[in-house]
Amino acid sequence: MSDYTLADLEEWDNKICEIAKSHGLDWYTIAYETVNYYEMIGAMAYHGLPSHFGHWSYGKSFDRTHFMYNAGSEGLPYELIINSDPSIAYLMLENALYLQILIMAHCVGHSDFFNNNRTFRDTDADTVTTRFRTAAKRIKSYTEDPSIGIDAVEKIIDACHAVSYQVDRRGRLRLTEKDLRQKYVNLIKKDDKNVYANFDLDRNPLEPEYDVLHFILKNNTKLADWQRDIISIIHDESLYFWPQIRTKVMNEGWACFWHYKILHELNLPDEHQLPFLKTHNLVLRPWGLKINPYHLGWEIFKDIEKRFGIDECFHAREVCNDENFILQYLTEEKARELNLFTYSPKGSKNPDWTIDEIIDDENSWLEVRAALINGIAGNMIPVIYVDELDKDILILKHEHDGRDLELDYAENCVKLLGNIWHGEIKLFTDLENESFEVS
Repeated sequence: MSDYTLADLEEWDNKICEIAKSHGLDWYTIAYETVNYYEMIGAMAYHGLPSHFGHWSYGKSFDRTHFMYNAGSEGLPYELIINSDPSIAYLMLENALYLQILIMAHCVGHSDFFNNNRTFRDTDADTVTTRFRTAAKRIKSYTEDPSIGIDAVEKIIDACHAVSYQVDRRGRLRLTEKDLRQKYVNLIKKDDKNVYANFDLDRNPLEPEYDVLHFILKNNTKLADWQRDIISIIHDESLYFWPQIRTKVMNEGWACFWHYKILHELNLPDEHQLPFLKTHNLVLRPWGLKINPYHLGWEIFKDIEKRFGIDECFHAREVCNDENFILQYLTEEKARELNLFTYSPKGSKNPDWTIDEIIDDENSWLEVRAALINGIAGNMIPVIYVDELDKDILILKHEHDGRDLELDYAENCVKLLGNIWHGEIKLFTDLENESFEVS
């Protein structure tokens, strides 16, 4: 904090907010917390939440990041902000003033996105810190209970983490059991083509259940109250974080779009101009063989403004997630300009990586866009759903999309699920175009 004071930060924050309001941004109040690099690593390990339950995986994350940072092999993020009302953002004391100004403008963009994007509408931002604080206290009480203990608690958390993001990605309206049953009764009555001739109304679930933890909570009657509580806590946390996974490109692109606009209207002193541009360009540089979500989101929002105007940018910010954002707004021309292509390994031992598709016609453009979508918005996470509960056997299925499961991970996940499902578990998938069972 050698070149600024807290009063300086407050002064610049007021200027940033005035400009942001003039453009129509609508964000949560932001509570900034100054931390040193060590505290920032801790905040990262616990996803930025001021109160969070303990688990070995968070300690592992902290130790790894701390080691890599001290070794000079890894840097720390410029900013960290959470979806809460008020939003909580961390400013690292080691940052220079120009960087703190950029970060505060960037955080306004993030908070506006949290407040207005419909993917976040059910995250209850105004209660999130209280919810996580009380959840952390309950889990701590279980670890300190001599009849339970930390090992038993972490076994449940491990099992939940294995399938925590197996939630309904389509955001469909969840019908009550009574209404769902009535839906199929009506379909059977109107079934002129015998589509439902062999449909079993006693089947559980009546249709595929994509929220695995929700199904286990509803159907495993052998869980102790403390186990049920922990599963519920992890399930709620997953639903809170899932929108951030689904909107990474948009969220970062929107924050970059606005920090750039705001800082160009701030009339920064000359000594801040060059380092600001250097940092901005560093954040937005392409990553070569990986997609930089900051870069991709920024480029698409700029293109939307150029083609349709700023109102369309606000509309996209409100209604899209990354998947439909790219489907609707990434043009073939922009994809060519960004030099997007697909690549894959050839051969199983010491594979060579080769380029599969470049954008040279309409078919290749569609292939590249499909591959891009498969790699963002949580689409790298395989889709597993509950197909049926057959007596005590939990039957899971993998929604195969051309990408095979990694069997070691699949077997470990099924094994871990045994900690929260007291019965046999079977997972069915396709492997090299043949049906395969993990149990």
